[in-house]
Amino acid sequence: MTTLRDRLRKVVASRAEIEADEERAEAEHFVGCTPVATVKDRTRATVSGVVRSMTWRPREGVPALEAELYDGSGTLDLVWLGRREIAGIAPGRRLRVEGMVCEVDGRRTVYNPAYELRPRPGE
Repeated sequence: MTTLRDRLRKVVASRAEIEADEERAEAEHFVGCTPVATVKDRTRATVSGVVRSMTWRPREGVPALEAELYDGSGTLDLVWLGRREIAGIAPGRRLRVEGMVCEVDGRRTVYNPAYELRPRPGE
């Protein structure tokens, strides 16, 4: 049941707040997914969200593809070592990823995560 407070919040919310709410709601539909904000360092986690950006950046001479995954509660950096691209993964794409979370330079990061492509809105 929607309360007056919820309806009022939606009227005055910024676009970023609305998108964050939508991402959180979408991630909650997938059983076993954990919100990024609650993921702990050195734990295995399954997270669902949308890719906000991608960068190709060599790490110690090894090609590495980096992506930022956003679920409405926070961001998680994904790093695939030895890859320059992955078919189907691009900004705006929804993913479900699983892997060991570690903290690198104060950011939650998963190296070589297992991933599942999810349909984009309207697909």
